[in-house]
Amino acid sequence: MTIPDSRNQPGAPGSDGTIRRRALFALFLVSAFNYVDRTILSILQIPIKADLGLSDGQLGALTGLSFALFYATLSLPVARLADRVSRRLLVAASLAIWSAMTGLSGLAIGFGTLVFFRIGVAIGESGSVPASVSLLADYYPPQRRATAMSLWGLALPVGLMLGYSATGWLAGEVGWRFTFAIVGATGLVLAPVALALIKEPPRGRFEADGTRSEQMPVGASLAFLWREKPFRYVVIATMLHGFSQYAMMTWNAPFFTRNHGMSLQQVSLLMAFLSGAGGAIGMFLGGFLADRLAMRDQRWRVWVMALTIGATVPVALAQYLVASTAMSIVMATAAALLMIAYYGPVLSITQSLVPSHMRAFSNAVLLLIFNLFGLGLGPWCTGLLSDLLVRHFHVGDNGLRYALSISLIASVAGALVLLYTARLYRDAMTRIAAADAPRP
Repeated sequence: MTIPDSRNQPGAPGSDGTIRRRALFALFLVSAFNYVDRTILSILQIPIKADLGLSDGQLGALTGLSFALFYATLSLPVARLADRVSRRLLVAASLAIWSAMTGLSGLAIGFGTLVFFRIGVAIGESGSVPASVSLLADYYPPQRRATAMSLWGLALPVGLMLGYSATGWLAGEVGWRFTFAIVGATGLVLAPVALALIKEPPRGRFEADGTRSEQMPVGASLAFLWREKPFRYVVIATMLHGFSQYAMMTWNAPFFTRNHGMSLQQVSLLMAFLSGAGGAIGMFLGGFLADRLAMRDQRWRVWVMALTIGATVPVALAQYLVASTAMSIVMATAAALLMIAYYGPVLSITQSLVPSHMRAFSNAVLLLIFNLFGLGLGPWCTGLLSDLLVRHFHVGDNGLRYALSISLIASVAGALVLLYTARLYRDAMTRIAAADAPRP
C-alpha cells in the first residue's frame, strides 16, 4: 500500500514513509470492518427472514433506510467535530461503538429490536469515514490522492469479501445470533490497535491555506458547497448511482438463492468472490486510471466515473435477466468491477474542490446525500417493488429479478449528470490552481 510521495516534508507527522504506511494500513482495517458490519445483515437476512418472519419490505428497511437515516444525518455533526478534534481518536471510538452494537444484534427478538441495534451501528459508523478521508488527504498530495483513496477504498471489497464468506460459514456453524456476537467482539479488539498505529498529521499540509482551522457556520459551509457546481453535480450523480449500487449489493444474495437455487453457503462464497475479485480490481483501476489519464486532461477523473457507471447498466441487466446461472455469475462479476470503480475518483474530486478545513464536512455532505438516497432508498424501494410485483402482477420468484432491473434506471441518470459535469470540474480546478499560485 505504498504510494511514492515526492512532496515529503521532513519532520512533519505523516511525511515519514513508515508512519504513512501504518496509518493507511490501520485506516484500511477499520474501513474493512465497517463494511463487514454492514454486509453481515445482507447474508443473515436469509435465516433471519425465516426465523423472524420478515417481509422483503421490512428487510429492505432494515438493511437500508433505518441504517441510512442515522448514519447519514449524524455524519454532518460528527464531521464538524473531526475538523476540530483528533481524528485518530474519533476513528477508534467509532469502531468500538459500532462493533459493540453489532455484537448486541444477536439478542434481537423481532423487527423492532433489530432496527434499534442497526441504528446503534449507524451511530458508531457515522464518525469513521469523514475522519479517515480527512486524514488521508493530509497524508497524500493532490496528484496522488485518487490512488491513495482507491487503495484505502479497497477495504470495501475486502470487507465485503470477508463479511460474506465469514458470515455464511459462521451462520452455518453457530447460527445467526452468535455470528453477530463474534463479528462484534473482533471489532472491539481492533479498536485499540488502530489507535496505536495512526498518527495525527498537520491539517492542510499540502494546500496553500495550510493548517487553517477556523470553520464557517454550517449554513455558510453548505452554501459554499452548493455554489461549487462540480461538487454539487458529482454528489448528485453519485447519489443516483448509489440507489442502484446498494440495491444490487443488498439483494444479490437473495436473488441468487431464489432465482438460481443456491444455498446460503454457496451464495456467501459467490458474494465474497464478486466483492473480492470484481470489487477490488474495479476499485483500484478506477483510481489508477483517473490519476493517470488526468495528467492529460483533468476531466478524465469525471469521465472515468461516467463511463464505468454507464457500463454497469447493460452488464447488470444481463446478470438479472439471463436464465443461465453460469452466465449470470459472469455478468455479476463484471458488474461488481464496474459499479465500484467510481470510488477513488469521487473522493479525489470532492476533496480537491474544498479548503482543507472543510474536508471532513464536505465528505459528510457527500455521505449524507449518497446514503440517504442510495443506501436508504435503494434496498428499501427495491424490496417494496419486489413485494408489489409478486402481489399484484403474480410474477412469483421473479419479483426481485425485475425490481433489481428497474432500479438500474438511477445509474443511467447518474452517468448523464457526470458527462455534463466534466467541463465544470476542469474549469473549477483551473480557478483553484490560479488562486493557489504564488503572487509576484
